[in-house]
Formats: sequence, C-alpha cells, structure tokens
Amino acid sequence: MHRYLVRRVLFGLLTAVLVSLLVFALMRIAPGDVAQSIAAQQAGGEEGTVSEEELEQIREALGLNEPLYIQYWVWMSGFVRGDWGNSLFTKRPVFDEFKQKATVTFELVILSQIIAIAIGIPAGVLMALKQDSKIDYTVRIASLAGLSIPSFWSATLLLVGGAYFFRWSPPLGYSAITDDFTRNLSQFIWPALMIGYISAATKARMMRSTMLEVLRQDYIRTAHAKGLRAYAVTARHALKNALIPVITVIGITTALSMGGSVVMERVFTLPGIGEYIVAGMLERDYPIVQSMVMFFAICVIVVNLLVDLSYGWLDPRVRYQ
Repeated sequence: MHRYLVRRVLFGLLTAVLVSLLVFALMRIAPGDVAQSIAAQQAGGEEGTVSEEELEQIREALGLNEPLYIQYWVWMSGFVRGDWGNSLFTKRPVFDEFKQKATVTFELVILSQIIAIAIGIPAGVLMALKQDSKIDYTVRIASLAGLSIPSFWSATLLLVGGAYFFRWSPPLGYSAITDDFTRNLSQFIWPALMIGYISAATKARMMRSTMLEVLRQDYIRTAHAKGLRAYAVTARHALKNALIPVITVIGITTALSMGGSVVMERVFTLPGIGEYIVAGMLERDYPIVQSMVMFFAICVIVVNLLVDLSYGWLDPRVRYQ
C-alpha cells in the first residue's frame, strides 16, 4: 500500500510538472504581446503611440525579457511557496484574489456534485431494478438528454425562458453564505442544478450498467435463495460492488464540473475562479492563467488519487501493488 501510494504521488508530481511546462509554453507562444496590451491600457487604448523603448521598460519591469528557463523557475518556485505573483494589469497578488474567489467555485462544485450523486445513483439503481420498464425508458431518456444538452445552452434557456414565459429570472450576483444563507442558496442552486444534471446523467447510466452486471452474479441469486429481503440484497451486496466503477466516474465528473463552473460563473455572474481565469486569458495575464491552470491540474490529480485509494475500502479484494 505504501509503495503504491509513493508511486502514485511521484507520478502525480511528474504530471504536474508536465502541465506546468505545457501551460508556460502555450502562454509564451500565443499570438500577441502582453507588453503592448499593458502599454495600450496605460495610453488609453492607443497602441500605436507607444515606443519600443517604453515596451522594453515594461518587459524589464515584469521580468519578461529574462530567459525562459529563469521565468519558469521564478514562477514555479513562487507557486510552491504560495507566492503566485501579481496580476500584470491590476498589480494585485494572484493568491489573494484566488482565496477570495475559490470559496465561490468550491461551493458551486460541491453543491452540484451533491445534487448529481443524490439524483444519479438512485436513478441508476432504479433503472437496473426496473429494467426495460416504462420507468427505465423514461429515466434513460432523461439521462440521455443530460448528456446531450450543453451546460451553456441549458443555462441560457433557463434565463431566457424564465423571463419570457414566466416573467421570472434566477437571482444573479453573489452573496456570501455567512451574510445571507437563503439568498446565497437561491443564487447557487440554479447553476448547481445545471452542472449537477449533466453529472447525474453520466453517473446514472454507469450505475445502471454496473448494477445490472452485479445483479446477474451467482452470489446475488444465492442471497435471494437464502430468503434475504430484496432491499437487503440490493443495499448490502449489490450496491457496494456496483459502486466501484461509479466512483471513478464521480472523480472524473467532479474534475469536469470545475471546468463547467467557468461557464456557469459567467452566465450567473458569480465571481469565482472560472470568471477570473477567463478574464486572465482574454488579457494574456500570465500569472493568473498559469497559476489557475496549475491549481485545476493539482485538483484533478488529487481527486484521481483519492478515487484509486477508495477502491480498497469498497472492495477488500483490491490489492495495491
């Protein structure tokens, strides 16, 4: 177990380094010059009035004229220490901005996954127990719709349809949960439902598939033959074994929901990490984009590690090599 954990951590660190190199390179080879953008902002949007000497002064102040390996080392060493640099445009520390916005994104992701698990797993079990019935077909169609409808389209439809047909619109903006719990919940429940519906569809279909496979096993038939109640057989024997592939899907969809939060935060005007990274990408703000991408990458690595470790708890037959 310990050797497996050490090996997985080392592979995770290697993946994080490769991601850091990739995002660093992509930001440098992307078209455009961040120094010109900053100079244009300082000049009121007139790029042509900026001289080459002024551009060199901006690059010198930002450290953009240093060799690339030095720029990479400065960024990564600072990232590990918690010094993520300052925004090239606002001059505010990226880590301080991140701490303020992370609570918004985490609340949205956690709430969406609670909804997804609460809907997806029972729906998958229900479809498996009622295979080829009207209930099965109805839930399968609903889950297929969840897989087919893009989150930005469903969110836009909610805003436009609610305003046009019902003269209603979900509350936009952000109120902290410590300030006004009811308003905070009303602001987060709709984007969380949009993300959770998509995640629930994936979980439900996987749960149905694995549950059907488990229900056909000999030990399930033996449990029924011994006179155990259907609930006991399903809850104690079938469900736990069927959850192992679903746990993998939960980990993947949790990571994907962080990417989906970018769209929802923009649509519902939530000041989270998604909105922050989009603004940084539009302005080619290196410290913001590099640090946020690294944060998302680390989240995915950690989630995958936790998912792998959960297999041994769910199934004692799993052995880590």
